[in-house]
Amino acid sequence: MDIASIRKEYTLKSLEIKDVNKHPFTQFHHWFQEAVNAKVLEVNAMTLSTLSLDAYPNARIVLLKELDYGFVFFTNYESEKGRELLHTPKAALTFYWGELERQVRVIGDVEVISEEQSDKYFTSRPIGSQIGAWASPQSEKINSREILENRIEELKKEFEHKPLKRPPHWGGFRVIPNKIEFWQGRPSRLHDRILYELNQEGTWTISRLAP
Repeated sequence: MDIASIRKEYTLKSLEIKDVNKHPFTQFHHWFQEAVNAKVLEVNAMTLSTLSLDAYPNARIVLLKELDYGFVFFTNYESEKGRELLHTPKAALTFYWGELERQVRVIGDVEVISEEQSDKYFTSRPIGSQIGAWASPQSEKINSREILENRIEELKKEFEHKPLKRPPHWGGFRVIPNKIEFWQGRPSRLHDRILYELNQEGTWTISRLAP
């Protein structure tokens, strides 16, 4: 396979500063709805990039579950990403919606969300996902999948006649952005890039970046 010859020409849309909203969250909601309408696969999937404990960049896909004053997702606090975020509470998020030839990049600080908010989301999850949050020692090495499946069966019996509460080691993080970039693919790799930066006054400055 000639990987170097793989190329796609982006021609769907353009992006101008005069056309974007003054607030990046409003702009994100607009683009997100367009991605939903375009039936983008896993539209809320985003690459979460953290800094490992030995200072290496570390990335994986997680799911956006709420957008308030930041981007909220849920995980095991004792997982690799959980430990990394608790140690260095800074992160980057990347959304890629190929059907629309668009990308959104987010950089910001991270905080743990309230226990009440984590409880509320946990109870909304399917029962299998709730049990999975208890069963999986996320990111730890295990000898076989059978260990995990046996643990799930044990938990099903344990919680058969009592309420299933959120594990204390599981909950949400919020990425509070200070930079958000909206990227629209354009022909000849001359892509449109609009950057929002949070200034000291708490308002957003909008700039165009070279592709």
